[in-house]
Amino acid sequence: QSYCHRLQHDMYFLTSNSRLNEQVVDKIILQLNRVYPQILTNAEAEKFRNPKASLHTRLSDLIKHLQKKGDRHCQEFYRALQINAEQLYNDLPSRKILKTTDSTEIDTDKEKCVLNDRGPVFFLACFSVAAGFALLWYCCNSDTKVIGRASRILGFSPIIIRRHVRNICLLYLEDISRN
Repeated sequence: QSYCHRLQHDMYFLTSNSRLNEQVVDKIILQLNRVYPQILTNAEAEKFRNPKASLHTRLSDLIKHLQKKGDRHCQEFYRALQINAEQLYNDLPSRKILKTTDSTEIDTDKEKCVLNDRGPVFFLACFSVAAGFALLWYCCNSDTKVIGRASRILGFSPIIIRRHVRNICLLYLEDISRN
């Protein structure tokens, strides 16, 4: 959707119920006047900042003027609106439509739940299995120095490995060291 169509869709929202005050409209007009390349000439900026005309009329005329000039000018209006009235910019009807129709955007809250649904117990279980495989691989090495170190490690691990499993591992290590 082009910025001109979006601005036409948002025009009623922006001009109704005094959503924009005089100061914000003046800031937007001055920003459009100072943007390079100039979106509004000095004469146009003075015309839209005329305090004799009502704010509703000036804002409506400004929006119509920008729509006639093209999509780039409307885009700069949205940029100025975002800078000077961010809350109003986020509440625009066209922004809400864009947020609901954009299916390519990843919902980070859902993504966090999907990545963290297993919890810390699952992590500890996987880590324990990996550590056990690493320890067995380390112990199965035919180097006798390694076996001696491994038997010391297994000797001090009754908390991690139950006694009968520890005894089997120690017997296996002694058998390997004899060969």
